[in-house]
Amino acid sequence: MSLSRENVQDYPRPPAVEPVAERLSVVLGGVEVAATTRGYRVLETHHAPTYYFPPEDIAPGALRAAAGSSFCEWKGAARYFDVAGGGRTASRAAWAYPAPTPAFTAIAGYVAFYPAPMDGCFVGGVQARPQPGGFYGGWVTPNLDGIVKGGPGTEGW
Repeated sequence: MSLSRENVQDYPRPPAVEPVAERLSVVLGGVEVAATTRGYRVLETHHAPTYYFPPEDIAPGALRAAAGSSFCEWKGAARYFDVAGGGRTASRAAWAYPAPTPAFTAIAGYVAFYPAPMDGCFVGGVQARPQPGGFYGGWVTPNLDGIVKGGPGTEGW
């Protein structure tokens, strides 16, 4: 499958949420721990898209509540999960917004996965790589143009 060209510098600020037509999947320990055709993505200027899965499309037992929380100025308070699959566990490798701000109610309770600790994260069969840096959870696919925030010298803008 071929994804259409997009420039991350054209994404909106404040961010926007939109449904995803492509099949999304996450693999850990050689096991598909999540797969959906009912996902959403959040788009924000200079960020790779972050993909959100409905909880019903995540394998039973793949998520375990993890300690801690964070706050996004746009989406609100997030909670974290350890992700388990194929005998592996990735600590704090997924998150959700149980009660997001009104603009993001579409993703209430949906789960996003950091791609770096996973074996693979896929959009329409195309493997994504992690957004640069250790803070952001965007999925960088080959169709993205522009400067993706997160690498050295880019976190502050």
